[in-house]
Amino acid sequence: MGNAFFVVWRESLEAFLIAGILFAWLQANDDTGKGKRALFLGLGAGVGLACLLGWALLGVQDELTGEALDMFQTATLFVAAGLITQMVLWMRKHGRTMKARLHAELSSAAERSGHLGVAVVAALAVAREGAETVIFLYGLAQGGEMSALAFGTVTGLAVAALTAWITAKSLARLNIALLLRLSSILLLVLASALLVAALDRLIGAGYLPPLLDPVWDTSLLLDDTTKGGKLIADFSGYRARPSLSELLVWAGYWAVVLFAWRRTSRG
Repeated sequence: MGNAFFVVWRESLEAFLIAGILFAWLQANDDTGKGKRALFLGLGAGVGLACLLGWALLGVQDELTGEALDMFQTATLFVAAGLITQMVLWMRKHGRTMKARLHAELSSAAERSGHLGVAVVAALAVAREGAETVIFLYGLAQGGEMSALAFGTVTGLAVAALTAWITAKSLARLNIALLLRLSSILLLVLASALLVAALDRLIGAGYLPPLLDPVWDTSLLLDDTTKGGKLIADFSGYRARPSLSELLVWAGYWAVVLFAWRRTSRG
C-alpha cells in the first residue's frame, strides 16, 4: 500500500500542479470562460487516455499465460523502473522552467487552434502523468495485494489533491520545491527496488546467472521474509541474501543515476 500511495501522490501532485498552472494562465488571458471549459475537457480526456492504457495492459495480460506472462510482467517492472528514473531526472533538469514552457505551449496552441488547442495541451500533459502512474501501479501489482494497492491509490490521490490545495491557498508554509526534491530521491529508491524485483524474476527463471548466491546473509539483522522486512524490501530493494548479479546491477544503476543527477544539476 505504501508504495502505491507514494507513487500516486507524487504523480497526481504533479498533474494537479500542471492543471493549476494552465488554469492560472487562462484566468489571466481568457475572459470568455471557453478556455477553462476546454481545459477541463482536456483534463478529462487525459485521465481517459491513462485509463485506456490500463485497460490495454490488463487486456494483454489476459491473453498471456505461463512463461509469456512472466516475461511480460518482468518487462513491465523494467519499464516502470526506467520511467520513474527518466521522469525524476527530467523534472530535475526542466522543473524550474516548466511553468514558462507550459504557458508558451498554451499560448501557441490557443493561437493556432483556439480552444481545441487548449484542450489538447491539457490532455497530453495529464495523460503523460497518468500513463506513467498506470505503468508504475501495474509494476507494483506484481508483488502486492490488490486491495492494499487500491487503498493506496485512492488515498494517494486524495492527499495529492489536499497538498495542491494547501499550496494554492497558501494556508501553510509548504516548500513545494523541497517536497518534490525529497520525493524524487525516494522515487529513485523505489525504482531501484523495482529493478531488483525484475532481476529476482530473471534469476529465478534461469535467464540471468546469480554468479554468487548469496554474497552475504543479514537475515539475523533484518529478514526480508518477515512482514516488516518485506515492507522495507518492497520499497528499497533490500535483500537479506543478495546474489552478486543483483548487487552489480543495483550498483550500476546508482552509478548511472548519480552521474546523471550531477549533470542535470550543472545543466
